[in-house]
Amino acid sequence: MSLQDYRQFIAARANADHQYGGFVPQPITDAAKAHQVAAIDYALNLGRACLFLDTGLGKSLCELEWARQVAEETGKPALVLTPLAVAGQMIREGRKFGIDARQIREQSEVGQGVMVANYERLPSLDPEAFGGVVLDESSILKSFAGQTRNRLQSAFEATPFKLAATATPSPNDHMELGNHAEFMGIMRQQEMLSRWFINDTSTASQDWRLKGHAVEDFWSWVASWSRCATLPSDLGGDDTGYVLPDIDRRLHTVEADRQADADQGMLFRIPEMSATSFHKEKRLTLRERCELAADLANHGQPVTVWCESNEESEMLAGMIDGAVEVRGDQKAEEKERRLLAFVDGEERALITKPKLAGFGMNFQHCAHAVFASISFSYEQHYQAVRRSHRFGQTERVRNDIVIADTESVIWQAIHGKAEKHEEMKRRMSEAMRRAQSHAGTRVKYDRPLDLAFPDWIRGDAA
Repeated sequence: MSLQDYRQFIAARANADHQYGGFVPQPITDAAKAHQVAAIDYALNLGRACLFLDTGLGKSLCELEWARQVAEETGKPALVLTPLAVAGQMIREGRKFGIDARQIREQSEVGQGVMVANYERLPSLDPEAFGGVVLDESSILKSFAGQTRNRLQSAFEATPFKLAATATPSPNDHMELGNHAEFMGIMRQQEMLSRWFINDTSTASQDWRLKGHAVEDFWSWVASWSRCATLPSDLGGDDTGYVLPDIDRRLHTVEADRQADADQGMLFRIPEMSATSFHKEKRLTLRERCELAADLANHGQPVTVWCESNEESEMLAGMIDGAVEVRGDQKAEEKERRLLAFVDGEERALITKPKLAGFGMNFQHCAHAVFASISFSYEQHYQAVRRSHRFGQTERVRNDIVIADTESVIWQAIHGKAEKHEEMKRRMSEAMRRAQSHAGTRVKYDRPLDLAFPDWIRGDAA
């Protein structure tokens, strides 16, 4: 091995700048704020990138402007894939910012410029026809079945320009970061885990933690293909209007009948918090929770009412004035129509589930949310809360959470996760700011070596 070969070997072991034929962008739309300009410019120069921007920071504008410039650069349409019912809202956002975008449902509708479609429409599209692809609310990929994730990975493997945008991922959600890196073609998830993480549990599990000595290097690697922000100032912007007052959170408890449905030989029922018993408990307090939630929602102002089952949704719809339901058994077009009717103020109250409308929708016109039911998923609860508690909200947001007294342990767990999530977001933001400030300077190993190598390493031995 020659000295030059050795230098190349060392350089290959360092983090590399992940550039895939990006380009210097045209002037970015005047509608973009400073932090959005920084994010768009970075992603276009890189070619393939992720934008981890917290809710309300303007991911839609970043995606649309990125797609517009990619379409013009490549001469091929750019595709923006969105969650169900978000495509129509994305078109409206484009119109507001002067970016022409068209919603499509199949390949025959594809034209030039920016095309927007729901993820569910992917089988009806030809990925090779697009010069670039955007995954909106890309964190939902982990909710998809493996077959759908694999289809997305395969469909756009050769696509030259890729952008994935989602809210700031939880710093311990390493699988989510791995999914993004793999989709971008940067590194396979398993390689990421073996390089920077350790699974030190007694049994094989999905619980991985960063190796102590690898923390800074890992975040530097993430910063080499992404930008992360919880506030505009993380990317050099102005936080004015983005720092919202704390949510007015009110917990309401209904008493469950502990004698109902007790096991044989038992005077009182002892609730267990497994998934099965959790839903069983909910059924026992269904009417009481719905009646209380309806009382809280019947005040004449816009309100979102979040539930967990069709049975709850149907009962709430019969109790709440001016309410519209969005359910999983409705056609996609009908869901979208109802969601946009709520956004436009044509419907006063929206009754739906976090997994149906908790991602991507903007409900800034509504400052009140009632949770008639809670789930084990903190992420779904957080996303539902942030539909209203986001930039553009002019009032203090109120959340009314209705639970049975037997569910208090679950609520405490969710509340504890919320505090932990905020702390982890703060730490991640700090780590990413440090890494982003050094990205592009630490990634190359070019310090001169002044060591004396023996002849057999230099390759000039006799």
